[in-house]
Amino acid sequence: MPFRFVHTADLHLDSPLTSLALRNGELGELVRGATRKALERIVDLAVAEAVDAVLVAGDLYDGAQTSMATALFLAGQMRRLEAAGIRVFLIRGNHDAQSQITRELTFPPNVHVFDGRGKPVAAGRLENGREVHIHGVSFAQPHAPASLLPSFRAPLPDAINIGLLHTSLAGAVRHDPYAPCSVAELAAHGFDYWALGHVHQRRVHAQSPWIVMPGNPQGRDVNEAGPKGVTLVTVAEDGTITCEERPVAVAVFERLAVDLSGIADWHAMLGRVEAALAAARPAGAHLVARLSLGGVTPLAWRLRRDEDLLAAELSSLAASLGDCWVEGAELSVAAPEEGEGRAAGPFTELARLMRDDVAESHAYREDLRALVSDLLRQLPREARALVAPDEAAEEALLADIARQGRDGVLARLGGEGEGA
Repeated sequence: MPFRFVHTADLHLDSPLTSLALRNGELGELVRGATRKALERIVDLAVAEAVDAVLVAGDLYDGAQTSMATALFLAGQMRRLEAAGIRVFLIRGNHDAQSQITRELTFPPNVHVFDGRGKPVAAGRLENGREVHIHGVSFAQPHAPASLLPSFRAPLPDAINIGLLHTSLAGAVRHDPYAPCSVAELAAHGFDYWALGHVHQRRVHAQSPWIVMPGNPQGRDVNEAGPKGVTLVTVAEDGTITCEERPVAVAVFERLAVDLSGIADWHAMLGRVEAALAAARPAGAHLVARLSLGGVTPLAWRLRRDEDLLAAELSSLAASLGDCWVEGAELSVAAPEEGEGRAAGPFTELARLMRDDVAESHAYREDLRALVSDLLRQLPREARALVAPDEAAEEALLADIARQGRDGVLARLGGEGEGA
């Protein structure tokens, strides 16, 4: 018989919501319970597939705010696995290290929590007698500026060796450095499979040996967009390893770009958005979409002028589809220029003056630059690096702000040919 296990990480149980819950209470309730439901789905998958083990590569909790109710829910899910004869191997990540509950909760006997010494644990045996050993290293502090790889022992000979490690590898966007190491260093250690955690985007870094970052099983906002799941791993009798990605997310966040080019009718615009939402809906999960409406359309003026109506209609449209939500809508639409089906008039001339004369003037650009620079200085360094990582990005940001400001002013003055 092969040895099979589920590899997951970064559940961040009961992670607190941001402004999402304030905008829509029903949607907030869905996302609030999504991390718990994702864990339930992971357990369901493990039981249905009759796996030998579940490996958790850190961050079950979400830091110091973890409650005893969260811990008791987690213990209950571990008991479900115990009843099915499934062992659990887990390490503590940086968020777990912040939680007092981490040190107080008693798990059922099927759960093994690794300490910081890297001692391997026998997890099973293939039918040919070859043993499977799990190696793991937990960290007691929320920061790990140095590599944890030296804490791991050498692979056991004539065995399948699997490593559990919470690491940012060489660094990742939106993640602080944690236990840094390279893919080459992991490969050179000699393990057959590295079960990683910490970075919330799934990535298979290598297949010989397997080095897998499964991503978090449930996104928490639109910055954690896309399908989310776990990795189902099978170790064959000859030591060959195969991996499958299995979705478990309850709510899938997506950024959807909808091109409205040439659409001049409000109902046609809603039809285009409806088609995009319907196509993006995942099987077995809710879709939470942030829309980006773009393109050259005569509706540009009205879309900006009537943003409140647009938001209400988009929410209603999503609700009619079922299991679908519009978390927000961003406008990057532009009105046709003169000679592109748009008659010349005072607003056309005003738009030209604002674009060619005002926005391009040295004084305007310097005033705008000073304002943006002041705002950027108030952001954390990591956020500044995301918004304007270099001079070219800052120039592009200034141009975008100027364009959106111009279009917003014109929309509120009233666009030509738009009607009431």
